[in-house]
Amino acid sequence: MNLSDPVLKLGFVGPTFAKRLEKLGIKTIDDLLFHFPFRYDDYSLFSSISQTQPGETVTIRGVVEKIINEYTKNGKKIQKATIMDKTGQLEAVWFNQPYLIKTFKKGEVYNFSGKIEWFGRQKILQSPEFELANTPTTCKNNSFETLNNIHTGRLVPVYNETYGVSSKWLRSRIKTALQRLGGEIQEFLPEEIIKKERLIREKEAIFQIHFPDSKDLSEKARERLAFDELFLIQLLALLRKKEWASRKNEKKIIIFKDKLDEFISSLPFTLTDAQKRCINEIVSDMEKDLPMNRLLEGDVGSGKTVVAATACYLVFLNGFQSLFMAPTEILAQQHYNTLKNLLAPFGVPIELITGSSRTKNKKGQDDKTTKVIVGTHSLLFRDFDEEKIGLVIVDEQHRFGVEQRSLLGKKGGTPHFLTMTATPIPRSIALTLYGDLDLSIIDEMPQGRQKVKTWVVPKTKRNDCYQWIKTRIKENKEQAFIVCPFIEESESLISVKAAKKEFELLTSVVFQDLKLGLLHGKLKPKEKDQILNDFKEGKFDILVSTPVVEVGIDIPGATIILIEGADRFGLAQLHQLRGRVGRRNASSFCFLFTENENPGTINRLKTLEKTNVGMELAEIDLKIRGPGEIYGIRQHGFPDLKVASLSDILLIQRARKAVNLFMEKYLSTIEKNALQTRLKKYKIDIVNN
Repeated sequence: MNLSDPVLKLGFVGPTFAKRLEKLGIKTIDDLLFHFPFRYDDYSLFSSISQTQPGETVTIRGVVEKIINEYTKNGKKIQKATIMDKTGQLEAVWFNQPYLIKTFKKGEVYNFSGKIEWFGRQKILQSPEFELANTPTTCKNNSFETLNNIHTGRLVPVYNETYGVSSKWLRSRIKTALQRLGGEIQEFLPEEIIKKERLIREKEAIFQIHFPDSKDLSEKARERLAFDELFLIQLLALLRKKEWASRKNEKKIIIFKDKLDEFISSLPFTLTDAQKRCINEIVSDMEKDLPMNRLLEGDVGSGKTVVAATACYLVFLNGFQSLFMAPTEILAQQHYNTLKNLLAPFGVPIELITGSSRTKNKKGQDDKTTKVIVGTHSLLFRDFDEEKIGLVIVDEQHRFGVEQRSLLGKKGGTPHFLTMTATPIPRSIALTLYGDLDLSIIDEMPQGRQKVKTWVVPKTKRNDCYQWIKTRIKENKEQAFIVCPFIEESESLISVKAAKKEFELLTSVVFQDLKLGLLHGKLKPKEKDQILNDFKEGKFDILVSTPVVEVGIDIPGATIILIEGADRFGLAQLHQLRGRVGRRNASSFCFLFTENENPGTINRLKTLEKTNVGMELAEIDLKIRGPGEIYGIRQHGFPDLKVASLSDILLIQRARKAVNLFMEKYLSTIEKNALQTRLKKYKIDIVNN
């Protein structure tokens, strides 16, 4: 049996449990060992029965004298066990677990861990964890075989669970896996890095994260495993950068400065200094022998597309084609229209290829025309003439994943590569996740672009706000978005407005005399596009939506956005949603509604009233809430970190130094140790919203 074997090979894991474990992302025994606890119950305090006090969480070691079922007036069963030690006796009470009668053996010594409570006038141990008392309860010298008690008398791990899979069950299977295969856990960091960073070893870290001998060791285990994650992510990025640097740019780009200047001066607006700086960085890259690999970051409306169009024009002047990929058909159509307006006057043909568009030539190989090809993920499945592709551009790059971007890059052999995002990514995160890319940031907005006026609306002003919106729509023919966090009412988040429920309320009560549309993530892509097109054409006055409203969607008539449950979003998410309006010179407004009256929450939201720069808001939220809260990790394609936090700047820096040392001294060992296997775990998955 090996760590890479299916979890089915582990004892007491049949097909049913294997299916349940898949919901937790556990397919192999190795996956099981990397399913880490999110907290611990501290049952390490042993107490004699006579010394127990109500309110204490303790472990008692004693003999079960008797256990009985009692029936309540409602017909429910209570299990009562009498536990004795040398100092006295205590009753343990469970509810509706009749099987316990046959579980305990009289005269056997058990550990019982739980909280001492009052039950009427009697002191009891309520619903305790229990197991046969064995010693030792700790791991000595990483000898997994010596571990006995795992549910009581120690720091007891608590895991993310799913239906039919409890933490108690997971503990027993993880213990078995460690006892059978713990010796196979291999160290992958060089000894020099381990000593320099004062880290514990990998094998010890895996054991201590699950069954820590002390709080100190649990923290050391977390530090080591968090370091591993940040080290591996950054090493992957630098390995990609090294691989990219080995490529040669066989498509020499000549800089036609006069023609570029003519193109820029013909634009119906003046470029900002930030746009000019980014264009210069891109042009400088394209002159080099090494193909460009750059990330262009900027707020919605900051003018990224015109920067990309300039690069496309330069490639066109050199006789090559550009591929421009967007995540959805509606965004691809939008980019197609923008590029056509900008480049068609200069003789640049623009072609649109999407899943629904019909083109006679699917392979595209017979068409040698120098042009710009705009499309969705469908571009991944088409063949192009490698000799003709000089530039690949991917918009909203985090939506595709490293592997998809790499596949698209190969369409042109070794083209220049430009990725773009409107997600405000703090520099620390960008350097960690995208260390293989050079970074350009458009950090100013075009002149004349009005700021979106933003207010946090108190509960008492909700109806006034609705009335104000109604008046603006009727008198000025304006349009509005209303954004809600979830599709269906969540029992655990009662205060959060669900889009469907809100839609029904708004159409039947609040905006009876207006036309409303509903957009949510469970709709098919074509249905989403149709609804957005209808909204764009003015068939709806108000679009009620979940956060599925695409980054970069341009609805000219939309000047108002109302966001329900605003406290559920990160500041960067709210800023991106706010970017759905204010894309013309008309005054635009954003209203933030929340049921949460916590002063800290209100102050955080009020930051949006003062700040209109996405990067600043992302940095603020990174400090307050961490990256998972800023973006929603799975939704935005960031790696699913189990232990590390992208807000832990010091650990990121330590890991980066270690990666640089590894690249300098140990790169040749990468194929020979466990590192190769571990690297595969930390590739950013392709994420489909």
